[in-house]
This record gives sequence, C-alpha cells and structure tokens, in this order.
Amino acid sequence: MRGSKLDLYLSKGYFRMQQDVFTCFAVLFENAVCPVHWLRIDLANVIFGKEQTRLFRINEKFSVDVKPLVITPEIEVLYTTYKAGINFDAPETVESCLLDGATFTMFDTYAVEVRDNNTLIAVGVFDSGAQSIAGIMNFYDPAYRKHSLGKYLMLQKISYARQQHKTYYYPGYLASNYDKFNYKLFACETATEVFDANRDRWYPFSWQTVNVLAAEIMNGH
Repeated sequence: MRGSKLDLYLSKGYFRMQQDVFTCFAVLFENAVCPVHWLRIDLANVIFGKEQTRLFRINEKFSVDVKPLVITPEIEVLYTTYKAGINFDAPETVESCLLDGATFTMFDTYAVEVRDNNTLIAVGVFDSGAQSIAGIMNFYDPAYRKHSLGKYLMLQKISYARQQHKTYYYPGYLASNYDKFNYKLFACETATEVFDANRDRWYPFSWQTVNVLAAEIMNGH
C-alpha cells in the first residue's frame, strides 16, 4: 500500500490498521454511537497562527529528525512510558500497532524523532504516498507534557510533507459527540477538509457540515 495506491485509498476515507486498511462510519465510545468524520489537510492552504508558531518557538531547543521507521527498543521504551500516562485505550506496543507480528511492511513508513540532547522524547509515525502522508501515531514522554509534543509532531509532519511537495496530510478522523479527537483540527482548521462518503466528496471543514453529515449517518443515508 504505497505511492498512488495509498493516496487513492486515503482519498476514499480509508486508513491504515496494522497491515491493512479500513473505513468506518461510526464508533462506539462510552456506550454512545458516535458518527465518524475523516479529515485531510490541504497543505497548500496551511497557515500557522500564533498557537502553532508558539509551539515551534518553545520546542526549538529540541532536535528533530525525519527518517524511515525502525522500531527500536528505545522507541518501544518511550511508548511504554507514554502509554502508562494516558487515560484511553491504546495498542500494547508500537510493533503491535503497526505490524502485529508481520515480518514485512506493506507501507512506506517514516518516523519524526524529537530529542532533548540525546534523549528521545517524542516520536510521530506516518505513512508516505505519492502525493500525501497519513499520520498513524504520536507518542511522547509525559514529563514534557507542557510542550504539547503530540500537536508539535503534527506540525512537524506537515512541515516535512510540504518540503516534499505533498498535497494532503491525513490525520485520521474525529467523532461527533466525542471531543478527544478534536485536537486534529489544531494544525490549521481553515485548511482542513471533511469527507462525505455518501457523495464521495471532500468539503471545507465546518461544524455545521459535520453536523449535517452526522445526521445522515445516524439516519442511515
């Protein structure tokens, strides 16, 4: 699932799960059915505002390296530390999230590594297509929580994608009536689009559009 093939699936509202792709229209959170809304960011229209610029400034002392992903013990240790500090379900390991025992990956996967001196403090994983990237997972040392490294990793992925002349960044989905995924709008809400699976169209993001689409999903349209 590489190159233009990945681009195509992402453009139809599919996303990676381990070594496959899937899509869905709703998820169950806290015993409530929540309509799902797949997002993408039009990279040509991204403008970083004060909040985004602030994150670059407060994290400028850290080094950032983007390279093909190799799941090392150092990465797994950081993920274990991260997982112990969160209050939502997450895969047991990075390996189980991406490979689940597979010895060969179907995706062209990269990592954004953020270091404080030589200490690895954050990792952002993404898949690269011909014209797009898909953000798969972000994790960081909870001791650096005030640095908003999850959001910072999103900004770094966008910066890298723009340097590589990509067109879209797909951060996954948000869900109606469940605001834990709303951080995916942080990078640049005005450059974000939302997918309408019924009409096979992407629309400029607005909560009004999301509410209309959610009603259609709940009504089975």
